[in-house]
Amino acid sequence: MSPDPSLSEALRRRRVLVCVGAGGVGKTTLSAALGLQAAAMGRSTLVCTIDPARRLAGALGMRWLGNAPTEVRKEVLREAGIGLRAPLQAMMLDLKASWDELIEQQAPADERERILRNRFYQSLSTALAGSQEYIALEKLGQLRERSDAELIILDTPPTAHALDFLDAPSRILDFLDNDAARWLLDPALRASRLSLRLVQWGGGVAARTIGRIIGGETLEELSTFLSAISGMNEGFRERARSVRALLASPDTGFVLVAGPAPERRAEAVRFHTVLGERGLQRDGVVVNRVQEPPPASVDAELEGLPQPLRRKVQQTLEETRALAERDAAGVAALRAATAPVPLLAVPRYSSEVHDLRALWRAGSHLVGESGAPGTAAIL
Repeated sequence: MSPDPSLSEALRRRRVLVCVGAGGVGKTTLSAALGLQAAAMGRSTLVCTIDPARRLAGALGMRWLGNAPTEVRKEVLREAGIGLRAPLQAMMLDLKASWDELIEQQAPADERERILRNRFYQSLSTALAGSQEYIALEKLGQLRERSDAELIILDTPPTAHALDFLDAPSRILDFLDNDAARWLLDPALRASRLSLRLVQWGGGVAARTIGRIIGGETLEELSTFLSAISGMNEGFRERARSVRALLASPDTGFVLVAGPAPERRAEAVRFHTVLGERGLQRDGVVVNRVQEPPPASVDAELEGLPQPLRRKVQQTLEETRALAERDAAGVAALRAATAPVPLLAVPRYSSEVHDLRALWRAGSHLVGESGAPGTAAIL
C-alpha cells in the first residue's frame, strides 16, 4: 500500500514552489501554510503573495506586509505554540511599486522620470492585462537572485484560464516590440504626420485594442512611452528568458490549488494539462475546502432533541451529507484526471483560516502530520 500523498518532499528539495490556480480557491492561505511547514522543517522560507485583501498579514500576526520581505516575529509564533527551525519571511507584491522599481533600476538615467510620468506607463503598471503576471515573475527572478531564503513560495495572481498566467508576460513583451510599436516609432509619426496615419490605421484591430487599454490617452503619448522604453526591450527579454528557465528548472515545482465543485474542476484539469505539456514540474494537486461528512454518531444524538429543532437539525445534516458526497465525487474525478501527480484534500473548516494556528492546521494536511501546533522545534 502506497503512503499517503504529501508535499513534504517538495518543501525539502525545491528552491521555488509556485502555487497556481483560479481565483477564490485559497492559494494565498495554502502558500502561507506551506511556508510555515517548510520553516518548521529547517528551511529558511519566503512567501511572496498577491493578496489585496491583506488576509495573509493578519494570519501571520502582522499588521501589514509591504513590497519587501518581512520576518514573522518569533514572539508571535511562540504565542501560537509554533516552533520553527528556520526564519519565515513574507511579502505582498505591490504592482505599481514593483514596476517603478524596475524602471528605476533598468531605465537610462535620462529617461526614468519621463517614463514614470507617462500616462500610458501608469496604465501599464496598474491596469494593463498581463502586467500583474509579468511583474510577479520579474519579482520572482529578482528574489531568487538576491534573497538568501532557501525556498521561495510564489502565490500567483488569480486567473480565469491557465494560459493567462503562463503566457501574459510574453504578451506584454510582444506588445512592447511588435509591428504596431515599430510603426508608432516610425520617424514619420514622430514628425507629427499623425492624422494621415490615424485615417489609415485607426480602424485596425490593434488600434481598437490599444484604445481600450489606454482610454483617453493619445497615441502621441503611447509613442513617447514606446520611444522612451525601447532601449530596455532587450533587457526585458533577457530577464524573461531567465525567468522561463527558472520555471522550467528541476529546482522549481508547481502546486495546483483547486476546489471540489464541478465548476472549478474543468479549469483545474486544463491547468494541470498545460503544466505537463510545458514540461513543468507538478508536485501536487491540492483540493481545498472539501466538505467532510458528519460522524455517524450524530444521528443518535438527535433522539433527545425536541421538535421542530430536531427536524431542522436533521435537514442540515442531510444537506451536509449531500455536499460531502458531491465533494468526494469531485475529489475522485480530479484524482483520476491528474494521476499520477499526488492529490491532497484539505477539509473545509468551521471557521476561516485567520491566524497562525489555523495556518498550521491547514499545512499539516499538506505534509501528512498532525494538525496540532508543535513546540519541539527550537526557535
